[in-house]
Amino acid sequence: MTFDVRRLDVYRKVPKDLTQPTYTGAFISICCCLFMLFLFLSELTGFIATELVNELYVDDPDKDSGGKIDVSLNISLPNFRDTSVLSPVVGLDIQDEMGRHEVGHIDNSMKIPLNNGYGCRFEGKFSVNKRLSFLCFFPQVPGNFHVSTHSATAQPQNPDMTHVIHKLTFGEKLQVHTIQGAFNALAGSDRLASNPLASHDYILKIVPTVYEDMAGKHRFSYQYTVANKEYVAYSHTGRIIPAIWFRYDLSPITVKYTERRQPLYRFITTICAIIGGTFTVAGIIDSCIFTASEAWKKIQLGKMS
Repeated sequence: MTFDVRRLDVYRKVPKDLTQPTYTGAFISICCCLFMLFLFLSELTGFIATELVNELYVDDPDKDSGGKIDVSLNISLPNFRDTSVLSPVVGLDIQDEMGRHEVGHIDNSMKIPLNNGYGCRFEGKFSVNKRLSFLCFFPQVPGNFHVSTHSATAQPQNPDMTHVIHKLTFGEKLQVHTIQGAFNALAGSDRLASNPLASHDYILKIVPTVYEDMAGKHRFSYQYTVANKEYVAYSHTGRIIPAIWFRYDLSPITVKYTERRQPLYRFITTICAIIGGTFTVAGIIDSCIFTASEAWKKIQLGKMS
């Protein structure tokens, strides 16, 4: 006794004598193929590309940093015109609420003369405290750093603190084009038209940011928002020497960006849905058009009352 394998075929076939090729069907078939090709290429592009998923949580993401944040500052003072004491005058001062008070920070910093000595550019890399190094969950430590003449032995007369900020960043540099973050929000800030005797205050709110790539590698950086004001300060002894202040405070909220790719099974499922759905809808449309055309022919022949 032989067993016919064809009995296992659960898909019923339409008899050939019940199918009829038409120009309308051919046109619909071509449109369907083009439509499916367009959707397939769109899904393929989305599958190949990566997507970024962001989330917020309360934690210190970089517990191995020793409670420090690396800072990179690049600022020009093109109108600072005290040529006799230019190189030892402009300096960086750092202080915070943990008791740090450093005047004239010089490590990893340099001053470059501009305009034949009638100005200077200050570039520096330093670190600021964000918490005590031996406590992982110590509250964030606010503080400030400022460019001033406070470290000079002889203060210049009427120092002009108008400036241009080229760069101010915290943590690692993230070169990810898909992240539209404020990692260098003060870049290009121009205060050359300000009052030459005014101090400048930049109030920074720093937000920890983590980027996790496809390989699971983490990079730690910091975004920040900024508000600024300028003023001429006075005390009972007279006008206070102007300075450029950067006052910062850390947010307890961390932003995390995770790089992901669409799983393969979802891509296959979508492609199958595109093919099946397109053929189904196209068959319904073709059937409706064919039925309507046949009915119209019968009406013209007088076979339908």
